Amino acid sequence: MIQGTIGLDNAGVVLNGAPVWQHVTGHFAAGSMTAIAGANGAGKSTLLRAILGEVPLAAGTITLDGLHPRDFGYLPQARKIDRAFPISVADMVLGGAWHRMGAFGGATRALRQRAADALDRVKLGQQAGRMIDALSAGQFQRLLFARLLMTDARVMMLDEPFTALDAPTTQDLLGLVCEWHEQGRTIIAVLHDMHQIRRCFPHVVLLSGGRAVWGETARILTPATLRQAYDGMQPRWPDTDA
Repeated sequence: MIQGTIGLDNAGVVLNGAPVWQHVTGHFAAGSMTAIAGANGAGKSTLLRAILGEVPLAAGTITLDGLHPRDFGYLPQARKIDRAFPISVADMVLGGAWHRMGAFGGATRALRQRAADALDRVKLGQQAGRMIDALSAGQFQRLLFARLLMTDARVMMLDEPFTALDAPTTQDLLGLVCEWHEQGRTIIAVLHDMHQIRRCFPHVVLLSGGRAVWGETARILTPATLRQAYDGMQPRWPDTDA
């Protein structure tokens, strides 16, 4: 396996006694840009969390060739973050560099400058001193992207990064994701917008009926396959390059 590849071999996850998905085999190549699609409850977020080691496998294996925990950057769903926690915008961005500061270390001048640059990059440079609960939904999502910038990770994993955002914010943040891909980083993102996936993501994993298929986006996201997947039927998968 090429260094930096993330591989799943006959992997399965069971939560609360029920299988989420089973017999999943495929790989995310180093430097690839892949969307994870599927109906609500198909296990898209669970796939991200299984790769990160947060959800144990009930079967099979996940192989991270040449990758370490510090190589992963993760952007969770914004609605799952407690915005009532009393922390400033600047300090939350610095949290993205925890692996450089350590559990009890302080931020160096260089790290604080990087945090300021990250906020400028997402157009929040004037918001550094505000508390996070004072931000709008769009501003908070920009903040999460700034924090992810601070990780400087080889693999960027994003869970519904553009949900409920206006068009300008989506365009700005999608542009940042494309920049990461151009820099050679691996991008894995849970998305719902099929037009967005077709336009920007060369590869897709489609989850349906407890199974998954990997492949080129144009070949996997056919009208017939999507109709069956979102109607809860087991799709007749096209030939794939998994």
